Order: sequence, then C-alpha cells, then structure tokens
Amino acid sequence: MCGVCGLLSLDGVTSPDPARMRAMRAALAHRGPDGEGEVLSGPLALGARRLALVDLAHGDQPIANEDGTVHVALNGEIYNHGALRRDLQRRGHRFATGCDTEVLVHLYEEDGPAMVHRLRGMFAFAVWDAPRGRLLLARDPFGIKPLLYAQDDRRLAFASEMKALLRLDDVPRDLDEDALTTYLTVNAVPAPRTMLRAVRKLPAGHLLLAGRDGVRVERWAHDRPAPVDALRDGDEQALAGELRARLEDSVDAHLRADVPVGVLLSGGVDSGVLAALATQRASGRVPTFTVGFPERSFDELEPARAVATRLGTDHHELVVEPGDASVLAEVAWSIDEPRGDATALPYWLAARHAGTRVKAVLSGEGGDELFAGYQTYTASRLGAAGARAAAAAAPLVARLPSSSRRLSADFRIRRLAMGAGLGPLERHHAFKEILTAEQRAAVAAPGALGAADPLEAHRRLFAEAAGAEPIARLQHVDAGTFLADDLLVQADRAGMAHGVEVRVPFLDREVAAFARALPDRHKLRGLQTKRLLRLAAAPLLPREIVDGPKRGFVPPAAAWLRGELEPVARDILGEETLRRQGILRPEAVTALLDRHVARREDLSRPIWALMALTLWRDAVLAAPSGALDLTPPYGVASAS
Repeated sequence: MCGVCGLLSLDGVTSPDPARMRAMRAALAHRGPDGEGEVLSGPLALGARRLALVDLAHGDQPIANEDGTVHVALNGEIYNHGALRRDLQRRGHRFATGCDTEVLVHLYEEDGPAMVHRLRGMFAFAVWDAPRGRLLLARDPFGIKPLLYAQDDRRLAFASEMKALLRLDDVPRDLDEDALTTYLTVNAVPAPRTMLRAVRKLPAGHLLLAGRDGVRVERWAHDRPAPVDALRDGDEQALAGELRARLEDSVDAHLRADVPVGVLLSGGVDSGVLAALATQRASGRVPTFTVGFPERSFDELEPARAVATRLGTDHHELVVEPGDASVLAEVAWSIDEPRGDATALPYWLAARHAGTRVKAVLSGEGGDELFAGYQTYTASRLGAAGARAAAAAAPLVARLPSSSRRLSADFRIRRLAMGAGLGPLERHHAFKEILTAEQRAAVAAPGALGAADPLEAHRRLFAEAAGAEPIARLQHVDAGTFLADDLLVQADRAGMAHGVEVRVPFLDREVAAFARALPDRHKLRGLQTKRLLRLAAAPLLPREIVDGPKRGFVPPAAAWLRGELEPVARDILGEETLRRQGILRPEAVTALLDRHVARREDLSRPIWALMALTLWRDAVLAAPSGALDLTPPYGVASAS
C-alpha cells in the first residue's frame, strides 16, 4: 500500500490528462509491485501502486465508499483499523474488504479532516470528496511516510516521491538556494522545503486541503515534550516495565500482516528489543537481517549474531565492502533527495537483501530521538565547560594525524571545541555540523547559496519546546529535523526501492507519549545513554548488547575514502562534472579531499555529503522524465 499520486485542477472543472497521472504512477512502480489502480473524477486524477500486505486479494486502491462519492489512496498502515472498523460498522457503514485502507474512507465520512486524530499508524494518504470538490492530503505525526507536491495557479500535483513529480514536464527543476545552504549545513532539507523551488514536502503532522477555494496547509499534530511540572516520575524499574509493555503492544500491532515480517538487526539495543518482542509474538521463526564490514571496529555481525542466536531467529548476514559503492548512483536515485550520510549505502543494501525474503521489516528508527541515544546529548550535558576544555585541547589534537576509527577522540574533541562560546542549541548543532559557514562559502559555486538561516527549523522547534528539560528540547529538535527529513526518508526510500515496507514501532503514538513525559535523568545517567530503554531491554537481551554502544550499519567511511574509495570520490567530484553542474567549486572540493586523505582531519562526512549531492544532481534532477540511467557517469564502477 505504498505509492500514491494525483493531479487536481484548481478551477474545479477541468479534467486532468490521465496519461500524465499514469506517467507519475509508473515512476512509483517500485513502491507497489503488486498492483495499480486509479480514479478519474471531474477535476481529479488519483493513482495508486500497491504493495500487498493486508487482505492480499481485495485491497486494491483507490478504495471508495458505498456510493462511490468518496475515494481514498493510502501509503502506509493503520494499526488500529480493527477497532475503527468495528466502531464504523456499529454506525452503519458497510465494508467490502478487510483492508485497513477502507477504514479511512468511512472515517472521513464520519469526521471529515478531523479523522486524522483517531489514527494510530504511519500514513500519507489522499481522500477525494467528489460532492464537495475537496481533496484532503495528510501525513502522520512523525512523517514516517512521505508526500510531496507541486502547485501553480492551475493545478496541484502530489506524489509519494519527487521522481514522480518530475515526470511532469511543467514542474521546474531549479535548485532552491536556501535548501542547498541547509543541506550543506545539516545534511538534510527540513520540510516544507525540498532541493527544488517548485516542489514542497507536506510536513509531518500536517494536512493539506485543496479545492475551488484554493489550497491550505495546516498542522494537526502538536506533540511536544512535557513541561517540567508535568513530567512522570517514580520507581525506575516500574517505569521500565511500563515501557516494555508499551513496546510489546506496539510490536504486536506492527507485526500484523498477511505476509511474513522481518527485523533489520544492527546489534544495538533498539533493534534487539524489537527482535526479542517480535520473536515472542510471531508464529514462526522471525527473519532477521544484518550488515557487517571487513573492518573489525565497525563490524556489527558478531553482536547481531549473538542476539539472533539467543532469540532463535532465521538470521541472514551481508558483508558490505568498498566495491559495493558501484551502486551509489542507484542509491542516490532511490533516496530521491541527497542523503549525505555514508549509512545510506549499507542501509540500502540491507533493504535489498531483506527484499529477497520478506515484504516488511521492523526497524529501530526513533529509539535514539525518543530515549536519548546520541552522544550529542551527553556532549550537551557537558555544556559550556566541556566545550571550553575541548577548545583548549584542540590545538594539540590538530597536530596529530586524524584517526579513521568510529567517533574517534580527535573527532569528538574537534566537534566539542566548535561549540565553545555558543548557546545550547548551537553547541548541539556544532557537534553534528557538516560544513561550517566558511566551508560552505568556499565549496559552493558563486550564487549557489541562499541567505536563509540554515537552522531556521531547528530554532523553531527548540523554541516550541520551551518549558521542557534541556535534553528533551534537543530531542524535539532532532525528531522534527534529523529523524523526519533524514533517517525516515532513508528508511522509506531504501525499503520501497526493493518492495519492502519499513515499519518503525518506536514511533507508535503510545510509546512516543510515554517517552515525552520522562525526565532527562531517566534517559541519560552520567555518560550512559538510553537509561530507561536499557533497563526495559535487560530481561530480553544479552548483557553485552544492553550495555553496548550505539550501532546502526555505520561503515568505515573515513578509512574507505583514504583507501579504495579515494579514486571513486575523485571521479564523482571531478572537475569536469562539478563545472558542468555549476553547484560546487572543484578546487575547494579537491582541497577537502586532499586534507582528508593526508589525515589532517576527518572530513568523510562533508565529502560523502558532496558526493551524494553530485550523484543526486545527475541521477534524479538531470534524468529524463525522472527515470534512472544506470550508465556510470563517473567511473563509480571502478570501486568493484
């Protein structure tokens, strides 16, 4: 149930060309390989592609109400559809299928746009109300499922992916300079912007209403961390037990499907908990999938194998090597927007690996944002004093060769030092910043950058969480930016590229509500992250996993870019390509590469971000009609 698209004529009269909608739908075929459907109704052409997970025989979309006046197309899953169905049947609604999508059309008849408040699940859907001439688009509170749109004075086009909108020849492909500035700063483009001026994302927790009266976007989900005077407290073990019960309920809901559901298992506590709870509830052996690397300090096969062995899962392993970079252009096309983190490669390969055996997997996205799993939170706890101490040590560190190890001491000291003299939000950002303002100005071509504040979304979210505890405010920022517009984009696009639905039980509304009410001390204790989640996991997992470090398919990018991938990076970021694209300055980019290879500084993150941007520019933006040309334009295949 994983691809929607449509065209709405805003005059309320003109019928869109169905061939244009079908071209958009064809661009989403990978999201729904099991079927397609459409409805043509006056000023609307609505299309859907289906990945069949529930009611395999009867769930084709779009789905209509009893008299065919209201239609719906859903990307996602409604986990409380059983309870909603029973309530709607009591009110007299008649159902033709057992599919969760059908609940939406009848719920809309009862509640109109307010229906979104009754949904538990991940969703991006379109409802067409023909009698009112009204189109409703809506996204879930976290933005797990995507929805993008392009509007002019004549029509509104919408789709699950940008590449479908690019099948329309009247959608301009001009870069958004402000979005480029933000991407080079934080490695993602927060909604509503995309990398194109003409295309916008419907933000998480928002709905869009369109018809003869125009187009209106409004926020419907207003979730935020609890203020200090409303926090939950009590016995820590009791709280851990309650968290475990809420996760049990969420995993049970996320396992509901008429096909087998697997787990992406990284060897960390988040995915380990999901695998353990899934094993307790599944009727057979749960398929688990993990990724490892030849470099021992990065390899996650051993801890993931320990979890799989204890739980008795049907375990599958994949080793990712530098030669797998031959698929980077395909990864860039699949992810749809630049995804500048090196985890994009192994995550995409893990999804492909899983797709050979299952149609849906559970994944641990959201655990870090809800329960404070990032080292940036412990760095924030060190505060201004920690930043000043790091700044004092930075000159000495700068004289040492840069390490290629994962989150090495020299990397952390440099990052902490960048926060000296800054406020809490800016210190938090400095630890994660991709390119500084000086570096952005150096690498960007003249006129390529915009003047907007690249932390605009971060500041808004930080202010919105005023009254909450310090770490909770930063978690709110990360959930609304890094999670919504980076991690979840990767999970959705990588999975859908291979016909796999990625389900994220941590982002269930009941689990999230519990997490938002926790005081900081139940999330961080000294330098230990995810305190309460680890306590909840203790009865389920080996002790070395419960107390172990964060894991998440992170490749040894620094070492690879100083070794086998150096020529690949120089090909992708070659002078001829960069001058043709006109986004980056070749000499400045080469200088970054030279500095990294010479071990003067670990610049693997900005280098990977620039590679992703360059590949996206040609794989998505320059591709004719949004299609992918896999002819290697940079010699990427030389990695194999």
